Amino acid sequence: MPSPEPTVSTTNLAEQLVRLTRRMHRAQKHHLDHLDLSFTPAQSRLLRIVGHYGDTPPRMADVAERLEVVPRAVTTLVDALEDRGAVRRVPDPANRRVIRIELTDTGRSTLRALRSARRAAAEEILAPLTGEQREVLGGLLSTLVDGPGTAQ
Repeated sequence: MPSPEPTVSTTNLAEQLVRLTRRMHRAQKHHLDHLDLSFTPAQSRLLRIVGHYGDTPPRMADVAERLEVVPRAVTTLVDALEDRGAVRRVPDPANRRVIRIELTDTGRSTLRALRSARRAAAEEILAPLTGEQREVLGGLLSTLVDGPGTAQ
């Protein structure tokens, strides 16, 4: 049975989500311009993922899984970030064949700047909303992100 045609409202919502994502990226870039931090969205996401692991650096395979990409794509991202001094590859102490990725001091300071820019961009975009509207939006976004059919 074919899927029903999207309604005008569904199409409109999809376009609004795309426009909002682009606006968020532009606002975040604006907040980073003075820092001369030009990272691609994928590189920024990789830094956030590595930072999320804290004291136990993730394996390359863990990062690939979280990014939902093939391991080769992670290698390319790590190469670029390693060239910039933001991450380094380290052997796993329990299995030297396994490579882990850890943040350097530069990577940690970059991650702090990226988080700060993201918060500032979100605050700028969400400024017109009341606290109650932000709560509703947060709930709706959680439903969409964590809803059925999403990879966990």
